[in-house]
Amino acid sequence: MSRIHDALKRAEQERATSLGTHVEPTVEQAEVPQIAMPSLQQNVREGPVAAAGLTYEALLTHCPQAAWTPDQRTMLFFQDDETRLGTEEFRTLRSRLYQIREKMPLRRLVVTSALPKEGKSFVAANLAQVLVRQHGRRALLIDADLRNPGMHRHLGATQTPGLTEFLLGESDELAGLQRGPMENLFFLPAGRTATGVQELLANGRLKLLLQRVEPLFDWIILDSSPVILVSDSTLVATLCDGVVMVVRSNVTPTDMARRARAEFPDKLLLGVVLNGAEKLAQSKYYYGEAVSSQV
Repeated sequence: MSRIHDALKRAEQERATSLGTHVEPTVEQAEVPQIAMPSLQQNVREGPVAAAGLTYEALLTHCPQAAWTPDQRTMLFFQDDETRLGTEEFRTLRSRLYQIREKMPLRRLVVTSALPKEGKSFVAANLAQVLVRQHGRRALLIDADLRNPGMHRHLGATQTPGLTEFLLGESDELAGLQRGPMENLFFLPAGRTATGVQELLANGRLKLLLQRVEPLFDWIILDSSPVILVSDSTLVATLCDGVVMVVRSNVTPTDMARRARAEFPDKLLLGVVLNGAEKLAQSKYYYGEAVSSQV
């Protein structure tokens, strides 16, 4: 049949030539380019790819520096004072994370707690800051606590657009990214409040987001919801390399801390940050939001 079909096409072309007319090529004759339009699920399966071939230089152009107004009481590294209470503990935490990184892949971190008001957002934000204090290191801080977002208030940044808008498919992965006054520190706020948070976090787009932006950063820090109240953190943790638990000294009930710890497999739980701990050395005390790292 293919020979007969080819013969008929040649005869038609020869007849058109003899009549001096032009015959448009049929679909079978024309060389149609194949344009691949990968779906969301295809992107999720295929692994890490930078967003549309995005480079870090292009990211800097896309995200002009914003005028953040960080909370001076809780954001420890936006000032030149290197001796503030708590800064050395965060440097120790950074060193221990790099020690772990020598033994296992470690780039995406979830910071969570058992209950609200234990300091998880404070720890996540200052951890991201101390990480970029090392020359050339880049960090992306994501407010993944979509039920009670507050990271934008710590940083003095805007709340929208953010993660919610991306998960809803209303914006691309770059629309909500912000860059503040600290070099190489980027922030994706939670965005507007929405219903069906678990469904949003599980719809595949968070995984896609992390895959696309990961090549641009050395660290991605996600601040997630408290573990005991909702299961959002356990869901987010499945997309990350490790979990850091925050426990407030003399506040978090022991049974709640144990329940929260049991929510994560041993291979994911990197350790605990004891927030508001008393410093034993030199009879001084770490007050307010100071930490004692035990990672």
